[in-house]
Amino acid sequence: MKKWKNKNQEALMAFEGLTERLQNAISKLKRKGKISESDVKEVMREIRLALLEADVNFKVVKDFVKEVKNRAVGAEVLESLTPAQQIVKIVNEELIKVMGESAVSLNKSKKIPTVIMMVGLQGAGKTTTAGKLAYKLKKEENARPLMIAADVYRPAAVDQLKTVGKSIDVPVFELGTDVDPVEIVRQGMKLAEEQKNDYVIIDTAGRLQIDEKLMNELARIKELTHPDEILLTVDSMTGQNAVEVAQGFNDTLDVTGVVLTKLDGDTRGGAALSIRAVTGKPIKFIGQGEKMTALDVFYPDRMASRILGMGDMLTLIEKAQQDFDQKKAEELADKMRENTFDFNDFIEQMEQVQNMGPIEDIMKMIPGMANNPALKNVKVDPKDIEHTKAIVYSMTPDEREDPDMLNPSRRRRIAAGSGRPIQEVNRMIKQFKQMRDMMQKMTNGNFGGMENMFGGGVSGKLAKMSVNRMIKKNKKKKRAKIKKQKQQKRRKK
Repeated sequence: MKKWKNKNQEALMAFEGLTERLQNAISKLKRKGKISESDVKEVMREIRLALLEADVNFKVVKDFVKEVKNRAVGAEVLESLTPAQQIVKIVNEELIKVMGESAVSLNKSKKIPTVIMMVGLQGAGKTTTAGKLAYKLKKEENARPLMIAADVYRPAAVDQLKTVGKSIDVPVFELGTDVDPVEIVRQGMKLAEEQKNDYVIIDTAGRLQIDEKLMNELARIKELTHPDEILLTVDSMTGQNAVEVAQGFNDTLDVTGVVLTKLDGDTRGGAALSIRAVTGKPIKFIGQGEKMTALDVFYPDRMASRILGMGDMLTLIEKAQQDFDQKKAEELADKMRENTFDFNDFIEQMEQVQNMGPIEDIMKMIPGMANNPALKNVKVDPKDIEHTKAIVYSMTPDEREDPDMLNPSRRRRIAAGSGRPIQEVNRMIKQFKQMRDMMQKMTNGNFGGMENMFGGGVSGKLAKMSVNRMIKKNKKKKRAKIKKQKQQKRRKK
């Protein structure tokens, strides 16, 4: 166990090093007004080492560095007023190109059900990912998925899928572990057709390594079901081994897409930068945590931005919106606008933020904060959040609704009730009021506070543009969702 843990820690450090070394290499150029071809070569050397240490495939590294270098030594770059920015732009564009240009959506059948076959080695998180995908489809499309338990070899695999299905209220078809997996899938498909399920997600068997028996079984299931998607689940911590696994499954099954699991926090880089380039298969989803909500569409441009430490506002906004319904969001906006945001709302928002993941990871998605040296090693202790909650819960209902009535004697009583120092209580109340004022300004259209918070006009403007773009996108998405729900209701009738 200790050896496995140390191996994971080394992989974590390698991925963190990718972001850090890329930023350090580029920062050397930013300190120079003009750069030469030799400066570019030195930076390319740093970038090559950073990618190799992050366990990116050697051929991918070679092609990537060559492409960036060819573009970076052009006269329009070297003779420009801001050559360092030009090179950052080139590196960003080439990272996006390597990872697949744009997000790739699920292949869907013209008639129900759409069949999704999950494949991968043991331990990659295939069963959990099947549940996450089922939950995502159910929540976002109002779909009725059915999961089929076709892994009869791994101990408790069927029980695990049943437990996952129960937790997200999605049915699981199983015939135990004594029936041939192909027969289980055959009967499961028949049930899905009878029940008119929108999706069928087949959780197939894995192995510790690829073998002929496994591949023959998977090939038989593919021949029986003609799946619309064959999603290969790959553990992103395995680096170049992930690419070898992807090639092995692809040679036999011709997979349609990849899901990268265990991409928590800063564990990004090697596999994401290698798989698409080597196999030609798109990364469709990334798993970032154990919760059933922790499955996101893979956006190459957002990942490139995060690798370069430029933040990821769009993903941050999407994470926030996952836990909000429209009515609550409108009520909250009204409270911010009218400056009636109180401690009850504060606690509710704090819990929403906790559901989004570790605070330090969320902060890295904010432009300007990702590169901030002061935030590099910031770790927010969950106990601090609990202490804040304890202070609020020690207030009376009237005090929570009207923070302005918290005079010194009330604050002393709250400190005693929560078991926290009076200085901590005073600091928390002051920070709450400052946050409330900033939220009111931003809600009323004053983004000046946002620009200052993000460390400069450019980052602030980027954040503002991201917010506006996401608002428009969500309105369009909501209209499309309502339209689809109406079509599904008519079809089921």
